[in-house]
Amino acid sequence: MQLSFHGAARTVTGSKHLLSLKNGKRLLLDCGMFQGMGRQTDVLNASFGFNAKDVTYLVLSHAHIDHSGLIPKLYSEGFRGPIFCTPATKGLCEVLLEDSAQIQQSDAKYVNKKRAKLSLPFFKPMYTIEDAKRCLELFNTVEYGKWLSIDDEIKVLFTDAGHIIGSAAVSLQIVEDEQTTHITFSGDVGRYNDAFLKAPEEFPQADYILMESTYGNKLHEDVNDTSDVFLSWIEKTCMQKKGKLIIPAFSVGRTQELLFALNKLENENRLPAIQYFVDSPLSIEATEVIRSHPENYNKEVQNLLLHDKNPFDFKGLTYVKTAEESKQINFYNEPCVIISSSGMAEAGRVKHHIKNNISNARNTILMVGYASPWSLAGKLLNGAKQVDIYGDDYMVHAEVGSMHGMSAHGDYEDLLLFVSGQEAAKVKKLFLVHGEYDVQTDFAKRLEEKGFKVEIPGMNYAIDLSV
Repeated sequence: MQLSFHGAARTVTGSKHLLSLKNGKRLLLDCGMFQGMGRQTDVLNASFGFNAKDVTYLVLSHAHIDHSGLIPKLYSEGFRGPIFCTPATKGLCEVLLEDSAQIQQSDAKYVNKKRAKLSLPFFKPMYTIEDAKRCLELFNTVEYGKWLSIDDEIKVLFTDAGHIIGSAAVSLQIVEDEQTTHITFSGDVGRYNDAFLKAPEEFPQADYILMESTYGNKLHEDVNDTSDVFLSWIEKTCMQKKGKLIIPAFSVGRTQELLFALNKLENENRLPAIQYFVDSPLSIEATEVIRSHPENYNKEVQNLLLHDKNPFDFKGLTYVKTAEESKQINFYNEPCVIISSSGMAEAGRVKHHIKNNISNARNTILMVGYASPWSLAGKLLNGAKQVDIYGDDYMVHAEVGSMHGMSAHGDYEDLLLFVSGQEAAKVKKLFLVHGEYDVQTDFAKRLEEKGFKVEIPGMNYAIDLSV
């Protein structure tokens, strides 16, 4: 069989890896959208690098858009095979994919107003809301820890990856020429001391491993300090400078971590009495999906639920639903915290909040997760003094900060622990994906010290896998 890499290859987003069997079957691992790649983004998302109609099966590791976001496009181009994922992943995709389509249409409408004045051709969304709805009919759910035969030659197993609710490492058994090959795709690996999720599980011995490497050269801050660090940013921006603390945050995972930290502060009677806005209709729906899967929570949160039925709620919290309500926040002149998507500030309502507040020194833009260097969040983190937002330049006078302790991705110690249950000598090749190349080269050395044979594939690289 052949393995080819069509996304998250020497970069972090766009996860897509294709297994092509001799009998003509094609199994796609993830179908993610490229994000935060600057001018390259649209070009990369325009083509899969393979024919959508030729894909037989899609196995989805988790619901984040950089892993699931092009499924509607795959559908629109003719894919009609089954999609396998965990129940929570399906629940999140039901809200995420339609939201992605709506954001594309909204952003296209906003940009096309300017393009019309310049007599430029209009941008078109990659897919429609109808595509997002129809592709969900192909989803089939599989519980953690249960091998499923999807046909006579292929079995799949999901084990908890601890990254977000429903996230999974995917283990495959593929029979070809009367020989069985064991392949594991890590998806995104979470942290072993996550604030509210269970730790990543061990997975069966593999012949080949595809492994994420987002933070392969970094160690995170202690997750137990998150509430304290968050509180210090609130006090500095809102209490001392009387400004707005604006936080770009992914609607799934990161937003709930922030709400959980604020709930903890309230339970400890330390939460400042100001307004907290979650400006993302998606976050409301995603939080409800996450609340409906408490079986994924760790023991500490399970115990918390005995006396706090909603660990994502607290005094002063307001969910902002409509676009008009979102615009009204611009006229709110009191100190406040605004949590809004997207996490890399590349799209959605947070981009408008940054546009309206970035030139005021009282305010702070606080990053709470990975940001591609080409994204708006990445440019701000790298010290840009002026940024382009929707075609206009804005001076950066607001403070820009980061809080890495909340990362849902494991650092290199977590990643090494994730593969520690494998006999390295039995792994024929470990492919590093979902990481920047310089980070991957650093992490490869650590893995090689553990006895793994490591390769870092580039975009559209293909390799034959021997039994």
